[in-house]
Amino acid sequence: MREEDKGMLRGGSDGAGLANASARGQVDTVQQLLEAGADPNGVNRFGRRPIQVMMMGSARVAELLLLHGADPNCADPATLTRPVHDAAREGFLDTLVVLHRAGARLDVRDAWGRLPVDLAEERGHRHVARYLRAAAGD
Repeated sequence: MREEDKGMLRGGSDGAGLANASARGQVDTVQQLLEAGADPNGVNRFGRRPIQVMMMGSARVAELLLLHGADPNCADPATLTRPVHDAAREGFLDTLVVLHRAGARLDVRDAWGRLPVDLAEERGHRHVARYLRAAAGD
């Protein structure tokens, strides 16, 4: 294991280690931290949870966090965006499906009144928008 990964395992109670590993998409480190008892809903120094800062293209990181109790519906206090908004905006269907299957709501609006489907459509992610419309029964 790399020294910086060992440092994350020793990381403080502020959730910085897990948030950092999640943001980098470091699946093995995320798994080790969670197995060592890291709080999947702990916040980093910016008040963000690992599932909010995770590498959206890493569905496996999302799965690990969710399996260990991460809240798929946590909202950013300033923007009201949730992980599903981020995944839809960036076009990560695999991550979006993982979040949805874990109970993430797809009918929530951000601070600007946008649903995840709106963000997917704005960015031209048709495959994501189709999934979101089908999941909503539209």
